[in-house]
Amino acid sequence: MPGADSVRLAVRKTYKLFIGGAFPRSESGRSFEVTSAQGAFLANAALGSRKDARDAVKAARAAFGGWSGATAYNRGQILYRIAEMLEGRRDQFVAEVSAVDGLPAEAAEAQVDAAIDRWVWYAGWSDKLSQVRGTVNPVAGPYWNVSSPEPTGVVAVFAPVRPSLLGLVSVLAPVIVSGNTAVLVAPEAAGLPAITLAEVLATSDLPGGVVNMLTGRVTELSKPLAEHLDVDALDLTGVSDASLATEMERAGAQNLKRIRRPVPDPDWSSDPGLDRMMSFLEIKTVWHPVGV
Repeated sequence: MPGADSVRLAVRKTYKLFIGGAFPRSESGRSFEVTSAQGAFLANAALGSRKDARDAVKAARAAFGGWSGATAYNRGQILYRIAEMLEGRRDQFVAEVSAVDGLPAEAAEAQVDAAIDRWVWYAGWSDKLSQVRGTVNPVAGPYWNVSSPEPTGVVAVFAPVRPSLLGLVSVLAPVIVSGNTAVLVAPEAAGLPAITLAEVLATSDLPGGVVNMLTGRVTELSKPLAEHLDVDALDLTGVSDASLATEMERAGAQNLKRIRRPVPDPDWSSDPGLDRMMSFLEIKTVWHPVGV
């Protein structure tokens, strides 16, 4: 038993990657220190490599068929459950956001609440997108013509550094709600809330591989994801380096990836609208003879 004058040391976590529903170490064996906005040590996290990026894309592709084939209602219910779990770990997220964003407790609470509310907002759109953006088209001739939004496929998402949790939710939720699968890169400075979110996803009903999270250097992970021919789209919102974003756009042209370009100083607190969801949907049209 420790003596009365002993000092208890905190048990620091070593965070791993989140790939295919599991938490593997980086194949490179590397890690980095996660620090607070003031530079204080918080934890160690895995430093993702090119091989980790390829493994994440493979897991996302394997999960795409089942997730995109699920009913919109089922996807919505799974996302609602994730929101409930986020609410249950609210205090932990507040502490982490306060540390990494350098915010007072009240501001961190406001960001976490906004992130949970935004997740719920996107979950509510799961079974409404096709009604709002789908249509029966007027055509000449003995046919009927129906257009419906369909998921693009595997999307590589680059999360912003700030706000760490609200920005992360704002780029991830609109990708997966419609049936896409995601490989999300959380930059070093924002890694802590991201991996905690991964722990929530791992214990939810979300199938393994729908969301895969890599922590590490954006400059190192951007090239293998932008060039990967099994990645169908890129969300570059969180890429603050304009020259790096341009390089990724050029690399993505190899297989005509859909690309959402970065926006200077985005207002993450504003109404998200449908634009971000529609960036990773393709309108598919079916023609059918009348009376058959």
